[in-house]
Amino acid sequence: MSDESLELDLFTARPKGERDAEFAEFMVGAIGPLQRSAYLLCGDADRADELTQHALERTYRAWPRARQGDPLSYARRVLVNLRIDGWRRTRREVLTDPHALPERAAASDPDHAHRDEVLRAVLTLPLKQRRVVVLRYLLDLSEAQVAAELDIPRGTVKSTASRALVTLRSTLDAVTNRSAT
Repeated sequence: MSDESLELDLFTARPKGERDAEFAEFMVGAIGPLQRSAYLLCGDADRADELTQHALERTYRAWPRARQGDPLSYARRVLVNLRIDGWRRTRREVLTDPHALPERAAASDPDHAHRDEVLRAVLTLPLKQRRVVVLRYLLDLSEAQVAAELDIPRGTVKSTASRALVTLRSTLDAVTNRSAT
């Protein structure tokens, strides 16, 4: 036996190698959804990668507790909280105007163009509305799950989502009208 397998995890009384292997397996399946969520929350690929890495690191440190329930939900909650903390520290930061994002292969792929318009519209939402929209509609969580993840009442999830959808509709209508002329 190696020395690593003899070293026990203080929280679970299991060999650390087993804990690491279990977390590595979780991470392989969770990294994609976490990166997509992070990108939708912050609108920048580099920040999303960094945010995902920090969320996975914190989830690893709390793995004995995180694995007891839904580890992906736990990691998503950590991700959202990290984004909120980052936003609080950098309130004066100026984000790139979503309309100034580089155009991609929109002409060759109409579905891609539509997704790009929706993403740009989501990035115009205030942070609170963006978090609710991302969790509720893009990650397909129920109102109760969103309320639990963000630690807000279910009614707040409903009203915030409603206001966000009104804003998104008007933004997307404006884009459609602008491109039609």
